[in-house]
Amino acid sequence: MTAMSMQRPSIWAVDSRVIVYSAIGAALYGVLVGIFKIPVPGSTAVDVRPAFALVPFFGIAFGPIVGLFTGLVGNMIGDQISGWGLLTSWNWSIANGIVGLLAGLAPMMLASMWSKGLMNKAIAGAAAGAVAVVVGFLFVFTDMIKDQMDFSAVLSEEYVPVIIGDLIATIILVPVLIYAWEPVKDRLGR
Repeated sequence: MTAMSMQRPSIWAVDSRVIVYSAIGAALYGVLVGIFKIPVPGSTAVDVRPAFALVPFFGIAFGPIVGLFTGLVGNMIGDQISGWGLLTSWNWSIANGIVGLLAGLAPMMLASMWSKGLMNKAIAGAAAGAVAVVVGFLFVFTDMIKDQMDFSAVLSEEYVPVIIGDLIATIILVPVLIYAWEPVKDRLGR
């Protein structure tokens, strides 16, 4: 083998693997988020969504492009299934995509921690997912323009409830998904 063929593809490369993982991630997230939600009291249409953990997980496991697609398209599918419509909350779909994209950068940014065993990967995955949630969902402040909401309304009725719910799902379930994925990944030679 030449040195060129042994190199890993760029994290920004779009090949058949990225397309397949993106489609699987978006379909799983879209269907599961549309089925299983736990309403957050005192918020306007914000839920704890256990399926949300798939967004940062797919980004972490398969890269930022897969994470972006999983969050963006998966949220659109979930909105369609739950009756919100495909583009009613387009900015929320973009925010979900940003979370997957940011989480997908974690293995590269946390490389020293990533190489120190499964438990460290799980902890780094939870931390990276949590940061991605807090940063990615800042995009929902576009509701100040889109829906003519004031800052305090977006903050208290939308941003804080969604990050609380998604942080719970991310911090608990991303490590579980990493623990489940790592042995499979090794068998697949990924």
